[in-house]
Amino acid sequence: MRTQRLDQTRAIYCARRAAILASVSLLASCAVGPNYRAPGTSALGVPAHYSVPSTEAEAGDLSTWWTRFDDPLLTNLVAQATAGNLDIKQSEARLRQAREALIQTRASLLPELSGSSGVTRNDTFGHTPAFGGRGSTQLSLGLDASWQADLFGGTRRSTEAAKASADAALFNLAAVRTAVAGEVATNYISARLAQARLAIARDTLQNQDDNLRIAGWRVEAGLAPATDQEQARAQRAQTSATIPALETGLRSAVNRLAVLTGQAPGALEASMDVVEPIPVGPATITVGVPADTLRQRPDVRAAERQLAAATADIGVAKARLYPALSLTGSLNTAASGLGGLGNIFTSSLFGGLAQTIFDGGRLRSQVRSARAAADESFANYKSVVLGGLEDAENALQAEQAAKTREVALTEARDASQISATLARSQYRTGLTDFLTLLQSEQSLLSARDALASAEADRASAIVQLYLAVGGGWRPDAAELMVSSK
Repeated sequence: MRTQRLDQTRAIYCARRAAILASVSLLASCAVGPNYRAPGTSALGVPAHYSVPSTEAEAGDLSTWWTRFDDPLLTNLVAQATAGNLDIKQSEARLRQAREALIQTRASLLPELSGSSGVTRNDTFGHTPAFGGRGSTQLSLGLDASWQADLFGGTRRSTEAAKASADAALFNLAAVRTAVAGEVATNYISARLAQARLAIARDTLQNQDDNLRIAGWRVEAGLAPATDQEQARAQRAQTSATIPALETGLRSAVNRLAVLTGQAPGALEASMDVVEPIPVGPATITVGVPADTLRQRPDVRAAERQLAAATADIGVAKARLYPALSLTGSLNTAASGLGGLGNIFTSSLFGGLAQTIFDGGRLRSQVRSARAAADESFANYKSVVLGGLEDAENALQAEQAAKTREVALTEARDASQISATLARSQYRTGLTDFLTLLQSEQSLLSARDALASAEADRASAIVQLYLAVGGGWRPDAAELMVSSK
């Protein structure tokens, strides 16, 4: 008999709940607010081609562009930075927060269920035998449920916004990783340039020591004026004065590399002590067409997802203008002992409809504010796209200019080398004056130094070009990560 009453009570409760939920589901099929569609290339002002002549073939896999410099230490440093960089760690933490926020928002679509239990003890005391001390114990169990019906899609729009924000956090992580790889490569090139310039300065210093000895010998022999020796000493001192600044630049670049890899300054001194040439990138770089920027650059993808989130927020604000339906229900049982629990159940089900009648225009102002925020996000998206195209154009121009400059400076270096060798030989034999030798030596030093800078400039331009076209991550892999959440 007890089991039959229990089944009947549960059946009535479930039938009433199912009827209300069925009627609510008919209303829950609509969601107010605009449905998001990503802006096309024409709305963003993306041209069909770059203005700087370039190879527009498919760029291929640029996810590990730093390996194209064929420098094992550079590849290893980028790997260390990817694993240990603190900016990346912060971005990873923000991604985890965004994903947890998405879980919390999705949970708002589901009913909330809670249980309760209690024990109540009542005792009666008196001075007469009849009230010598009697009492009773009451046990209770309860189940409470509540649900906010998403009649006009406000919660679904919130979930849509949270999903877009989580996607944006993932793309921001990719952007940080890409930027860190670029900074590692740039500082590595700076360190190698400082080493090259130090080698040039020290090599020049040795030649100037020889010039000083030759000038001193010729002065002592009465074959040259004393000014030759003093000019030689002055030139040597000027070259020697450049070395401390170059050493400081080298130390700064190495320290920066250590911090980028998540280590203390000085941690990479041993590995960077071995002098290596400035990295040389590939002779030809394919960059694709400007529209590829929309797909390949993670910062562009993040800005697009932020626009999607801002658009969904308009629907969240509009849903607040409409009635809100909430359902609450409870199922309880009580008895004086454990065996009696379940003999009698009491249940309740309540549905409430709430509508804001007057708020001084606050809710409608929130809708207008959300629309303004979406306009701001669109402007930011377009700005990021155009900024990316600007980066690509500038990097293309810089790479081509550095390549042309490198060719010209190579010729200048070779000619200066021949001129300095001839001047040194002629001065030894008295066929030319010391001023000619000084000018030849200075011209050679300038040409060698400028050529090293041009080589570093071209390598840095290649790095910036890879970053500008979205190298350093795999777009398809990121999309898979997003869709799996």
